[in-house]
Amino acid sequence: MDEGTELSLSIAQVVQRLRGSHLHSQIERQAKECLHQPEIKLESLKEDVRSFLKTSGWERKLQNAVYRELHVQLPPSHPAAPPEHLKEPLAYMRKAQRPAVEQKELTNKWNEMGTDEPDLSRFRPVYAPKDFLEVLINLRNPNHDCSEDVSARSHWGLIQVPLNVRDIPQLRRAYSELNLTTGQLGIDDHAHMHPDLFENEHVLVGKKVVEEQDSAAAQQYSRQGCPTGLRADLWALILNATNQPQDVMHYEQLKAGVIQHDLLVDNLIYKDVKLTASNDDYYFVFEDFLYQVLLCFSRDTTVLEHFKYNSATPPKSYIQGNMGNEDCAVVYPPNGVIPFHGFSMYVAPLCFLYNEPSKLYSAFREMYIRHFFRLHSISSSSSGIVSLCLQFEKLLQTHLPQLFYHLRQIGAQPLRIAFKWMVRAFSGYLSTDQLLLLWDRILGYDSLEVVAVLAAAVFAFRAENLMEVTSLASAEAVLADLSTLKVIPLIQIFLFATSI
Repeated sequence: MDEGTELSLSIAQVVQRLRGSHLHSQIERQAKECLHQPEIKLESLKEDVRSFLKTSGWERKLQNAVYRELHVQLPPSHPAAPPEHLKEPLAYMRKAQRPAVEQKELTNKWNEMGTDEPDLSRFRPVYAPKDFLEVLINLRNPNHDCSEDVSARSHWGLIQVPLNVRDIPQLRRAYSELNLTTGQLGIDDHAHMHPDLFENEHVLVGKKVVEEQDSAAAQQYSRQGCPTGLRADLWALILNATNQPQDVMHYEQLKAGVIQHDLLVDNLIYKDVKLTASNDDYYFVFEDFLYQVLLCFSRDTTVLEHFKYNSATPPKSYIQGNMGNEDCAVVYPPNGVIPFHGFSMYVAPLCFLYNEPSKLYSAFREMYIRHFFRLHSISSSSSGIVSLCLQFEKLLQTHLPQLFYHLRQIGAQPLRIAFKWMVRAFSGYLSTDQLLLLWDRILGYDSLEVVAVLAAAVFAFRAENLMEVTSLASAEAVLADLSTLKVIPLIQIFLFATSI
């Protein structure tokens, strides 16, 4: 397809999605009401209505909605491409999704657990990050012959699929705002400006961005970090996570669903919160919020929309007595997402920003359908977990080959240690202030690549100690506590002070 055709398809998709939205009906109503105003003239009706919508702020709201749609819509593709190609272009990645037969077996196992037993000891997470890593390690491209590659330049890591990932020169260009001479929130000293002066100026600009209510400007701004007092508003603006009456009503409807009906998946959520956030020094106080958000999330069928561009397929269950009858199949859980061990840690850091449940819910749902789903879906996306793992290994092998080789020789493959950090986007491993600075950049660059860069930077930072270890256990001990690390200096040094 040529560029003009791609653009036309993208515009048509966005228009179609917005046409039935609440925003569309609001703008339509405002346009009709403004016809009674004296400044609206019949001879210049179109221009006058457009001018009114612009001055009254509706044009900006529409721009933000379009900006959001452009971030979550399907990538342009050939009109004749089958639906499964739109979700994931590589056939061997599609085959790696859980087969329908296994989904049925999983449903049967869940039914055997029983729901009338409140004791959570009978429940365990469906899978943990280490189980997921084993699946990724076994991924292979049947058309790629690894034997031809065996040389000093071959890949020493666990991920053996040939995906294109960026090297340091490419990352430097992509993340140019993180260079050593640009002011950053999250760094105590700055060579060209006193930190207080930079922060004061940055806060003033941030207030202006929030005032203007411009999603694109907020995204660009967050590349240098968001001030603590403005972060909640800036993130909501970037994500277009609104808290209008209809959003509050949607949350209340989900809440009513939780109260009226219990689901088997609720036990997995309770279990996960108990095993993770409840034992975390930073997040245990938010236990109630986590239940409220995650129980509502499991029932939110609007989340199913993201499966249009997610390589995974939502699991199905069958109405009792109709096993195997596709006419009686229903998506289960209703949102199509099975929580794994650590899932609640995607929500926990957001509790520091939003103390109103409906706002918290809206921000989390947008974060999930835009970014977090990629961390537990098998895909060829550059922000997908497979690419992140490969990028981490290649960065480490290229720039710290001695360390990589040493850890490999003692049976401590670096990815086995770093995977749990990446699959959670470092939630639960960094101190909260540092984690939020990292997530600023994820939103600012609309990419999870920075997670892989940070993982490699942590190994570089602890390289001297890691060269002394003689086992996987001792390597894990060296990297057990990341709570004292400063994220932005680590990323900057690794990207811009590493010799290439």
